[in-house]
Amino acid sequence: MDSAISEAPAQAPERTPLADAADTGLKIVIVGGFGVGKTTLVRSVSEIRPLNTEEYMTQAGVGVDETTGLAHKTTTTVAFDFGRISLNETKVLYLFGAPGQERFWFLWDRLFSGTLGAVVLVDTRRMSDSWYAIDRLEHHRTPFVVAVNRFDDDAAYHSLDEIRQALALPAHIPLLDCDARVRSDGKRVLITLVDHLYKLALAQETTT
Repeated sequence: MDSAISEAPAQAPERTPLADAADTGLKIVIVGGFGVGKTTLVRSVSEIRPLNTEEYMTQAGVGVDETTGLAHKTTTTVAFDFGRISLNETKVLYLFGAPGQERFWFLWDRLFSGTLGAVVLVDTRRMSDSWYAIDRLEHHRTPFVVAVNRFDDDAAYHSLDEIRQALALPAHIPLLDCDARVRSDGKRVLITLVDHLYKLALAQETTT
């Protein structure tokens, strides 16, 4: 299924135009803690110039946003990120990256409306930041996969089995490593989600 998502020129100013035959839009939400790499993931895989609402962090956020372990982070998403990637000539994924700070969590329930599935990005340096995202997705009964965004300065390596146990993830939920900066990794995460949704749909058909 990897070849179904077409590569786009890395430096193209507007990237790939929407195909004339496109008639099915599938909404995907990318959630996770503050600074986990949601904006980076949307930017790396989007075939159009992504819409983002990043602003520079100021003193107003001191004591409000938890920045432990994020010494190099200078911007933050204040609404949501938006990107697009075509699966084929007729089906398109619309990607929404949710803001990670607790003060913006009220936006999440609205973003989840009409969502086909979700990606939960995890930063093992701040593992507990992932729990709220998983809880809200389970509350909405939204299928999801979990992608561990490996950071270069993370000295403590945790295996996927350890992470699954720490997050209390059931065995049927896909869990994989990724580097949100790398387009091929982002594609692999989305393909894993689409495969997961397809398997869930097949399982539902066999039980009805």
